Amino acid sequence: MRLLASAPRTRAQLAEALRKKGVPDEVAEGVLARFTEVGLIDDEAFAEAWVRSRHSGRGLGKRALAAELRQRGVAEETLKDAVETVDSEQEEQRARELIARKVAASRGVDPVKRTRRLVGMLARKGYPSGMAFRVVREALEEDGVEVPDTPDE
Repeated sequence: MRLLASAPRTRAQLAEALRKKGVPDEVAEGVLARFTEVGLIDDEAFAEAWVRSRHSGRGLGKRALAAELRQRGVAEETLKDAVETVDSEQEEQRARELIARKVAASRGVDPVKRTRRLVGMLARKGYPSGMAFRVVREALEEDGVEVPDTPDE
């Protein structure tokens, strides 16, 4: 109950906490089933809230969101449903917002190095490489920089 009072948790996170405390598996399963029944555990709601929060707040792309949910023990089907609430247009718009902030700060850097850094930042946040390069190229061209066709040129 203390863990749930501090922040929402997934069923897997609570199961792991009970296991670490030495609670027998059958007792833990009973407690988790009851918590689910009364609505204290809801992995679907957790996943949807996580996706909304991390996409808008940290700017994470679908791939990174899925990885974080997997790490928290959310079932594959549940995390796929939650991640799909972010459509491609939303994901691309968020990537553009992230890049817009970084373009000005990277002025004066070699265009190839600048492109690589900006694309790398989006890649680390879980954006698809094709989208990342396209968004970076468009932002840099708007900034008056000639960008090579591929990041390695």
